[in-house]
Amino acid sequence: MKMDSDLLHSPAVGLTEEEEADMNDWKLPLAFMKKRHSEKIEGSKALAQSWRMKDRMKTVSVALVLCLNVGVDPPDVVKTSPCARLECWIDPLSMSPQKALETIGASLQKQYENWQPRARYKQSLDPTVDEVKKLCTSLRRNAKEERVLFHYNGHGVPRPTVNGEIWVFNKNYTQYIPLSIYDLQTWMGSPSIFVYDCSNAGIIVKSFKQFALQREQELEVAAINPSHPLAQMPLPPSMKNCIQLAACEASELLPMNPDLPADLFTSCLTTPIKIALRWFCMQKSAKLVPGVTLDLIEKIPGRLNDRRTPLGELNWIFTAITDTIAWNVLPRDLFQKLFRQDLLVASLFRNFLLAERIMRSYNCTPVSSPRLPPTYMHAMWQAWDLAVDICLSQLPTIIEEGTAFRHSPFFAEQLTAFQVWLTMGVENRNPPEQLPIVLQVLLSQVHRLRALDLLGRFLDLGPWAVSLALSVGIFPYVLKLLQSSARELRPLLVFIWAKILAVDSSCQADLVKDNGHKYFLSVLADSYMPAEHRTMAVFILAVIVNSYNTGQEACLQGNLIANCLEQLSDPHPLLRQWVAICLGRIWQNFEPARWCGVRDSAHEKLYTLLSDPIPEVRCAAVFALGTFVGNSAERTDHSTTIDHNVAMMLAQLINDGSPVVRKELVVALSHLVVQYESNFCTVALQFIEEEKNYTVPSPANTAEPGSLTPVRDSPAIPRLRSVNSYTNIRAATTARNLNKSLQNLNLNEEGGPAAFSPGNLSTSSSTSSTLGSPDNDEYILSFETIDKMRRVSSYSSLNSLIGVSFNSVYTQIWRVLLHLAADPFPEVSDLAMKVLNSIAYKATMNARPQRILDSGSLTQSAPASPTSKGTHIHQAGGSPPMPSASSSSLTNEVPKPPAREQTATRPPYTPTLGGQAPHSHQFPRTRKMFDKGPEQAGEDGDEPGGHRNYISAALQTGLCDWSAKYFAQPVMKIPEEHDLESQVRMERQWRFLRNTRVRRQSRGITQRGVSRLDDQIFINRNPGVPSVVKFHPFNTCIAVADKDSICFWDWEKGERLDYFYNGNPRYTRITAMEYLNGHDCSLLLTATDDGALRIWKNFADQKNPEMVTAWQGLSDMLPTTRGQPTSSAHSAGMVVDWEQETGLLMTSGDVRVVRIWDTDREMKVQDIPTGADSCVTSLSCDSQRSLIVAGLGDGSVRVFDRRMGPNECRVMTYREHGAWVVKAHLQKETDGHIISVSVNGDVRFFEPRSPDSINVLQTVKGLTALDIHPQANLFACGSMNQFIAVYNANGDVISNIKYYDGFMGQRIGAISCLAFHPHWPHLAVGSNDYYMSIYSAEKRLR
Repeated sequence: MKMDSDLLHSPAVGLTEEEEADMNDWKLPLAFMKKRHSEKIEGSKALAQSWRMKDRMKTVSVALVLCLNVGVDPPDVVKTSPCARLECWIDPLSMSPQKALETIGASLQKQYENWQPRARYKQSLDPTVDEVKKLCTSLRRNAKEERVLFHYNGHGVPRPTVNGEIWVFNKNYTQYIPLSIYDLQTWMGSPSIFVYDCSNAGIIVKSFKQFALQREQELEVAAINPSHPLAQMPLPPSMKNCIQLAACEASELLPMNPDLPADLFTSCLTTPIKIALRWFCMQKSAKLVPGVTLDLIEKIPGRLNDRRTPLGELNWIFTAITDTIAWNVLPRDLFQKLFRQDLLVASLFRNFLLAERIMRSYNCTPVSSPRLPPTYMHAMWQAWDLAVDICLSQLPTIIEEGTAFRHSPFFAEQLTAFQVWLTMGVENRNPPEQLPIVLQVLLSQVHRLRALDLLGRFLDLGPWAVSLALSVGIFPYVLKLLQSSARELRPLLVFIWAKILAVDSSCQADLVKDNGHKYFLSVLADSYMPAEHRTMAVFILAVIVNSYNTGQEACLQGNLIANCLEQLSDPHPLLRQWVAICLGRIWQNFEPARWCGVRDSAHEKLYTLLSDPIPEVRCAAVFALGTFVGNSAERTDHSTTIDHNVAMMLAQLINDGSPVVRKELVVALSHLVVQYESNFCTVALQFIEEEKNYTVPSPANTAEPGSLTPVRDSPAIPRLRSVNSYTNIRAATTARNLNKSLQNLNLNEEGGPAAFSPGNLSTSSSTSSTLGSPDNDEYILSFETIDKMRRVSSYSSLNSLIGVSFNSVYTQIWRVLLHLAADPFPEVSDLAMKVLNSIAYKATMNARPQRILDSGSLTQSAPASPTSKGTHIHQAGGSPPMPSASSSSLTNEVPKPPAREQTATRPPYTPTLGGQAPHSHQFPRTRKMFDKGPEQAGEDGDEPGGHRNYISAALQTGLCDWSAKYFAQPVMKIPEEHDLESQVRMERQWRFLRNTRVRRQSRGITQRGVSRLDDQIFINRNPGVPSVVKFHPFNTCIAVADKDSICFWDWEKGERLDYFYNGNPRYTRITAMEYLNGHDCSLLLTATDDGALRIWKNFADQKNPEMVTAWQGLSDMLPTTRGQPTSSAHSAGMVVDWEQETGLLMTSGDVRVVRIWDTDREMKVQDIPTGADSCVTSLSCDSQRSLIVAGLGDGSVRVFDRRMGPNECRVMTYREHGAWVVKAHLQKETDGHIISVSVNGDVRFFEPRSPDSINVLQTVKGLTALDIHPQANLFACGSMNQFIAVYNANGDVISNIKYYDGFMGQRIGAISCLAFHPHWPHLAVGSNDYYMSIYSAEKRLR
């Protein structure tokens, strides 16, 4: 590895050629490796968000029951002397018993009011059973569903009994009276919280649970058996929602230490800071803080709720610490219930943690139900002791000398600990325990900026971190901060909100309710904000308006549309993408926003994004235009015109290089189809008719019979491996048709479609029964039908429809959809098939004869005579023609010959959809676009499941949700490929070292010179006739394509690695292959003679091959049979050349241009006219000199300089060959020559600057294949006459190969293809007898 790391950092001076090549491996761009290629385009699985409180609660009423009986000790407690006396910090013996009781009651109420000032408090001092009953029932009545608190102090009565009773008094205080917990439950109902401050309090908790269980059983009995006596009684309340806090276990007495208050438990729960400080002073460690006494503690300055004072700060730190301990120790749901649902309950439980710590030090264990894990030993208590220590040590000087109070470093230190966790940690570990403290710090202006920054970094770790932060309770804090006007918080808040909304979009409602959207509107409109922050703001707004009407209205009023339109041309691509998505969402099913967009001509401004260099941006623009036309409101002429304009703009993307864009295009067009359903039904019927009446000249039929051997002809051939390209090749719907299509290559059978013509429907009952809804897996229009329609429409009378006529937009969009249904990328074609079939289904359903009113109406609607052609050609968007118009002018078609004689069983059909249909006399003129014909006005019943929604609901691409995932994923993390330690990087390093080794070893051989090349190192029978072979440049894999499948062999081990189907239609064949990213993660590109390009990954290893992308590289290629008369190549098909350095792909073939695709942008960047009238048969390019050399079918070799304009870029034409050029090769050196070879075997060398060849060699005649070795200056020719000749640069034959080794010396078949390895001296040969063999230089050289 040492060598390699030096390589990385060494300066590029004085490098040998070899070292430079290795350096270049790192610099070479990779094609088709972006997220859109490697991920499935869909949103992330929504995490179930449990952070929202389903039921926030308030404790609205509090019963304070004090049984003190001051001065009389209960009989069952022996008190020590001296003994703990203070109740609520009051000594009851310091005043008269009655006054003491009232003062203590009032004091307790005050202590509770500090925590919940708004509740209703009722005291019951030394009560009787009746008084308690009255008190509880009245509080429950008033509280309704809210929580009630019952506080019981039993210091003046006996301990609770094992039977589940506590004690109160009789009227004249002569007896203790037991009060059953069962009764108390009945009066208090639920939800309730009970606090028991007495000895043996744990007994009450146990009895309470037993009684609660008993109630549940009674409820069950009553539910099962209504006649049971229990069922007649009022139902006892369920006790599920009750919380209990008890001072000690069932067997424990309360501490009697005279330094402590008697009601220690109550003090911990209601005056925690006071008791905590006293307890701190009583510890041994307090001696370390000199001068602090119990008296001094009483004098701590400040108020509990003022965080700037010493007392307030301690209280704040205490809250943070207890919250943090709870969050770290409790299960999440219990934490939510006890610490986030109800303010008073949360305070009591935080203080309960302190009670546990203090009381355990006196051998007393407080009990709670629900039970908490022990927390008294948690490490955070040490942080509390330190904070108290720091505070108290300042006290003497503050009080005596009046020095200023120094604030505690507690929060700053905790933030540092959090920061350490963020920077040092590994991936999978426990969450940081400081998270609740970060939340507390947001309250302080001093630390707010730092806390927000760290919080943002935490949320960036991924959705799990966002869920954690939400469960801690961050939401109300960051919502509140949106009211702050501080500019420095803006980037942080925008980032945090983007993270939250990417994980939980349901927060849109909270934001709008609190006017939070205005904050983000102002960030978006602020041109001084960096682009990434505006991107996040627009993402947040896009979530706010997503399918949420209130959000759409609020943002529309906030001028969102104008703001977005201004930023459409921003240089930051992610911002452009989200601005478009945001626009698409604000006017989705929201008419006012659409009209606002129309007024700002939003659609026209979006058009510029349709040619954006970034596919995702184009995609977002298509999405926005799709929802723009997809509004279901009534249409005016104006809006119809706009829809048509948008449709025609979108149609231009039909050949976009990115399948993501084309998928979005189908969905956008489907909105239009839903909008103008009736018009599309008319077009559909017309196409179905046309398709029946035409037989398409099929390219497959015109080929000679022997040349196209079907793939499945011999049982020995193994089954093709099924391919997982997200959806299997085409969805299961068409897989059946494709399998059929592999067996019979003839396209002319009239299979299927004829049965669906509306005329036949009535007669063939079998057909009409299969015409269920398109959810059936049999589509109405099969893939074959649609493919045929597509080709019919390109040379049939339908061409006459393209004029200014009303229908032309619909016809053209229908054509676009037909074209997309034949898309090479399965997901695109599946979507388009759905749309087409949905309409075809409706058109044929509505055209059924049964639907016609009665036989009487038939006479009026017979087809008009064809003579009145074109009486009404109306303008786009015009009104439907007068009822007198002829049927043919309605659809502007060329009139058909008069209808054939109708038999009685087949009345003429009536497409009853909208006024655009033929025979529309019976329709009133003022019909709305979507209502049915007159005879169907009232019966929607037979429409199977409202199909209008069938398309729109089912069709979506997941693009927006997939794009939103970007914000949920870590943004600040180093990507894996740049992380020097990551596995991805190590693997890449290994591959580059392997490349270096291959280059070095192979160069050693070729430089010594290859004198023979006939050593057969591999032979095997391929499953299909090899048509293209391609060596992988660096590993031992070779790809062999037959007509429509690809086989991978390991030529070193001699074994087959893979065989899979390329997915091209049956009348096409693979004519070229290239390895992309061969130096790294290889992809395989296949080109077929219909102009389609497909790119595959995961081949030749254990995984299933997957299609990465596919597109129509050349649109107007119809496979033809021009050119060479030999059987091995019927036409040039499609030829390609790949430039890894620039990411450009040159394509040509049976067309008049060389088309250049930029794979990074996935779009066509240049069309270079060839200027010839014959096909291009070979392409070769050199990125250094920007030259492209093309060999043509007419024998010419043409040189183009792609830096020049289309008219002057052809810089040289050589016409020295008399026949079809088999290969034209441009050497890659700076002064490299052009080598070209024609069928006649003449090899010519040209210097690009001189007009004549500089050398000519003659080889064999009848050449079928030829390749040139780029390093070794060899070329090999394969001929019809079943032999291969290998020549060196001087034209000397160094090897003639006629027979296979072994096999008793069988003769080689006619050569169908051959290829050299780019580095090794290996030659692969495929022949018509299915065999594929590889020859190499003699062994001693290798």
